[in-house]
Amino acid sequence: MIDAAQHGGKSTLLGIACGAGAGALWGLVFLAPELVRDFDPLLLTIGRYLAFGLISAVLIAPRMRMIAANLTRREWVALGWLALTGNTLYYLLLSSAVQMGGIALTSLVIGFLPVAVTIVGSRDHGAVPLSKLAPSLLLCAAGAVCVGWQALGASASAASGTRLAGLLCAIGALISWTIYAVGNSRCLVRLHAVSVHDWNMLTGIVTGIQTIALIPLALLFTDLRHDGAAWAHLAAVSIGVAVLASVMGNALWNRMSRLLPLTLVGQMILFETLFALLYGFAWEQRLPTHLEVAAFICVVASVTSCIAAHRKKGGGGTLAAHA
Repeated sequence: MIDAAQHGGKSTLLGIACGAGAGALWGLVFLAPELVRDFDPLLLTIGRYLAFGLISAVLIAPRMRMIAANLTRREWVALGWLALTGNTLYYLLLSSAVQMGGIALTSLVIGFLPVAVTIVGSRDHGAVPLSKLAPSLLLCAAGAVCVGWQALGASASAASGTRLAGLLCAIGALISWTIYAVGNSRCLVRLHAVSVHDWNMLTGIVTGIQTIALIPLALLFTDLRHDGAAWAHLAAVSIGVAVLASVMGNALWNRMSRLLPLTLVGQMILFETLFALLYGFAWEQRLPTHLEVAAFICVVASVTSCIAAHRKKGGGGTLAAHA
């Protein structure tokens, strides 16, 4: 029993470390649309996921035949909708939200991801009940409200229609990624013949294929009149985000998803919000306001209280069972 508890504790700490690392890398995706504001979000999405697809294909090529033999039609269908909800559609909506509503407003809405995922995860067999997670969820919501309060006020001078469109895109991104987070976590628990790294690479390949279908739309509806330097800048940002966020960040997230239960997986998304805000402050060359400091405190307290709730349930046995 002691060994099982110790193993569960180590798995929890490793899972949290992987979640924090994924958040640090994923936070970069909020900054990328600001780095290439001259380009449409559709072009940014295509650039990122074409790069991700090509990198994934190269990395998995030596093992592709062996891996494909372990996949059924069910897994390929799952990869299709996971690639759509977690990558293509999500990033298209997120990029649009950042460019129309700003990093802070988008972070506010995406900050509610832990609440959405945790509520869904609480329905799993043996999960920590919502009543035990209520303090964590309330702190999460309070932190997200603090983060976005000033952004909403600061955006008052902007066109209300643009701000509303950005908000709607952010809500759409929230819904899309909640579907992905829940589905991906459950797929990883069910799969044993495919490693988390290979699952990430397969997702990248399917996302790259989906992205090819977006190229005709870009040719018809986006402005392609940019000079060579601008296109080179877009390529550099796309490749950088693909390597850091899609390859490395997703690998850490998938590893974490096998170590932690879904209710705790939801809380780990808070790290993405934290790092997105830090990168935003660095980009704007300013210190956080009092409301933003309060948000940091609420977010950290939310994660801490969620971890405590899981440790109280069976002394870590639940966490070990999900490792």
